[in-house]
Amino acid sequence: MIALLVGILSYGLWSWLMRRAGASVGHAIGWACVTAAVVAGGIDAWNLFYLGIVKLESPLYARLALQGIHDAESLGARVVCEAAGALAGVALGWQLFSGGFRENNVPKSDENPDKPD
Repeated sequence: MIALLVGILSYGLWSWLMRRAGASVGHAIGWACVTAAVVAGGIDAWNLFYLGIVKLESPLYARLALQGIHDAESLGARVVCEAAGALAGVALGWQLFSGGFRENNVPKSDENPDKPD
């Protein structure tokens, strides 16, 4: 739930910044996804990256590395859930702040948007 809220707030901030800069909504969505995933995943994603890069050749180094991680057994699942929540929050923020899939944003199939009335 925290990652979802981070995603919504991240999209709201990037949407406001991109509107002021004159950029497209795609830029706001992209930067919001990156920002929300980094903020929501944060230390858990760093710990997962660190455990994959560092050579834990001795049991002492492995024990020291795992000692500082809260619930190290479910670290990978937690990172995936945080990233999924952040991305879902960005999508929800896009629907809330930009209209998303509203009916008036999508032209009907029988209407020609290029044809004058």
